[in-house]
This record gives sequence, structure tokens and C-alpha cells, in this order.
Amino acid sequence: MNSVSRRWFLTATAATTLSVTVAGCGSSGSSTSSPTGNVDFWTLQDPTNTVQKAAVDTFNSAGKGKVSMTVIATDGYKDKLRTAMGSAKMPGVFFSWGGGSLNDYVTAGKLVTLDTALESHFLPSALAAGKVGGKLVAIPCRGTQPVFLFYNKKLFADAGVEPPTTYAELQNLVKVFKGKGITPFALAGNASSSWTELMWVEYLVDRLAGPKLFDKIQGGDWSQWKDPAVLKTAQMIKELVDSGAFGKKFGSVNYGAGGTSTLLNKGKAAMVLMGSWEYATQLAEAPDFAKNGLGYVAFPSVEGGKGDAANVVGNPTNYLSVTTSAAKQTATDFLQTTYSDSYVQGLVEKGEVPVTSNAAQYLTKAADPAYAKFQYDLVQKAPSFTQSWDQALGLTLGTPLLTEIQKLFNGQSSPEQFVSAVLAIKK
Repeated sequence: MNSVSRRWFLTATAATTLSVTVAGCGSSGSSTSSPTGNVDFWTLQDPTNTVQKAAVDTFNSAGKGKVSMTVIATDGYKDKLRTAMGSAKMPGVFFSWGGGSLNDYVTAGKLVTLDTALESHFLPSALAAGKVGGKLVAIPCRGTQPVFLFYNKKLFADAGVEPPTTYAELQNLVKVFKGKGITPFALAGNASSSWTELMWVEYLVDRLAGPKLFDKIQGGDWSQWKDPAVLKTAQMIKELVDSGAFGKKFGSVNYGAGGTSTLLNKGKAAMVLMGSWEYATQLAEAPDFAKNGLGYVAFPSVEGGKGDAANVVGNPTNYLSVTTSAAKQTATDFLQTTYSDSYVQGLVEKGEVPVTSNAAQYLTKAADPAYAKFQYDLVQKAPSFTQSWDQALGLTLGTPLLTEIQKLFNGQSSPEQFVSAVLAIKK
């Protein structure tokens, strides 16, 4: 599973058509400069489309303009959007992953800078990936997907240990579970799963150096890979691999059912570092384990590190942007639906954990309120929420970075070789 589709493999349907118009009658992204009028809204195909459609219908019935929603299948979305954004038929509002995916559009003058007053309706840590050059060009439209540790409660109880709060405790747990013949951490290390290994690198760099290091890299200063925290992280990864933290066969393990998730729910592995969608994976495969045997906890602190232990990495959320082809007033008015009570409640009913400031009151209606609240609190309290590096950097830089990370985990590169290879990606 590639680094884009992993965010959606749980929810994207297996549609064979590229796009389906489900509401309204727009103008195919006309280049009108009128403040009100028809606006095309492009979005990705997933179960929250019904929530979006309800918002479109409610907005259209108010008579403030007309929004036409086009749903596009996952596999074709990025290519179709990229083509449209380079033509005279741009959508007026579109869905994105934020971060690096927006940089080119901003540079080309395709996006409208949004009113900063919108920021008050969302959790601050979820807004960073919607900004380019400090300007707000996208606002959240979906739930959050932070990365954290999941663990098997029974294995921990049987061993008489607690989940780790510090890296030293994590290292001790490796010894404890290895001694019992249990893989400490399930890890998907097959050829298409390097994104699971990236999570370890992201958190260790953050805990050692804080988020500003990657901020500089994302901002264009590739020389920051020379920072001592990067080499230290690579050395820590090597130590984990050599100590058996991931077992001996992780290079052939897949993510999900039949792979890491099964190892966890069958008691073959004690823990896994994964995005919040792991709960849904477990619920589908082993519902009793998901409800009663699955524990979760934030990634631990690293002694002596500069990074705040409350920092989070993962996918802050997904975003909506307005293009210069849109009827601006209609488009910006429509964005207000993303934090309306009905929209937020609709997301919660679909199993999402919204990043709006009014979301907490609706989490009691979630399928698992305790789990939903854990995620919301994690993001709400996070001083920083770093977007997954491969998404933040884009395909050109993110893809070769994943390749080098996999070489490090597989022992094909030493920590020093890893740093040199990453530096060489962008000359």
C-alpha cells in the first residue's frame, strides 16, 4: 500500500468510475470573478461524502449561491486534480492532504488566501498543514489521524508491565517481551510498507530535536539533515532492529489484517506504532479484541531530547482550498459548513474525530467515546502536530526518502550512510 492510499484504504470504495456528480449543477470551474455564483467542489470518494453532500444541499437551499459537488475515486484523484489545476477548468473548491501538496498551487497563484478569522474554529495544531508561507490556504474538512502506540492489554497484564512513557521504558519492554518469545513491536517492513517505518523516524527526530528541525527541511533547507538528531535517530533505529524490537522477519510482514494487526490481536506481538485507523482495522478483524483488549498510549518521551513529549506526528486532517477561479464569496461562505454543528456531528457518526473547536461535545456519540476522546485530547493538547513527512515533502522528495529509510531498517545502510544518502536526494 502506498503512502497516499494508506490513509484511505479503510474507507475508499472500490469504484471503477473516475468521478460521479452527486449534487448541484455547477459551471465546471469557470473563471468568473463574480463574488457569488456557481462553485465546483471536488472531493475524494469515501464514506464522509454523505456528510459533505448534506452540507452542500443545506448551503444551496439557503440561496447564497450554488455549489456542485463532484466525487472522484481515490486512485485517480491527484492526477485529475493536477491536470485541472493546470488548465482553465479548475475546481472552485477542492479536497487535499495539505502540506507539500499545496506548495506548487500557491507558487502558481492558483489559491485564495483565506480569512484568518476561520482559524478560531479549529484546533491550532491541525491548521499548520493548511498554511503555506504562513498564509492560510486550506482549512480542515475531516477527522484527525494521529500516530501513537497500540498495545495488547492481556500481554501487558500477563507480563506485569505498563505501557511506556519514556524511551528507556520502551527499551526495557523490548527485553521483557523478547524474553517471553513475543515480538515487542509488530512492524510492516515489506517493499510497499516503508511508510510504517517512517513513523519511527518521525517521532524520534521530533523527540530529540523538536518540530522546528523538520520545519526547516520542509521549508527548503535540505542541509538540516546534517543535524546531529538525524544521525542519533538512525543509530537508535539500528539499535532497535539489532535488539530484536521488531523480530527477525519484519521485512516480509504486511500492514493490516494478516500482518501487523493480526500479530497484535493474536498475541504474537505486544505493540505496534500506527495511525489512529488501526482501531478500525482491529474492529473489522477482531471486534472483541478492539473493544476489550486493545490499549493505546502516546509515543514516549526521549530523555535529554528537546522535543515536547506532547508533540504528535501523523495526518492532522484533510483540507479544503479555494481557487482563484471560484466565485469567492460563495466559496468562502461554503467553507463555513465545515465547522457547523450538523457537519461535525455527521463526521462523528461516521467514526471520525473532527478537529473543530466545537467537536468535544459530540464525541460522546462516537462508537467508542473513550477512544475518540483520547485522540481529540492528544491533538488538542499537542504544541505541534507534524504532518507525515512523505505527505509534507511531496512525491519527488518523499518517495526516495522512504527508500532510504527502508534501507536503514533492513541493515542495507549504516546510520552514517543513511544520512549521506538522504542529503544526496536533493543536491
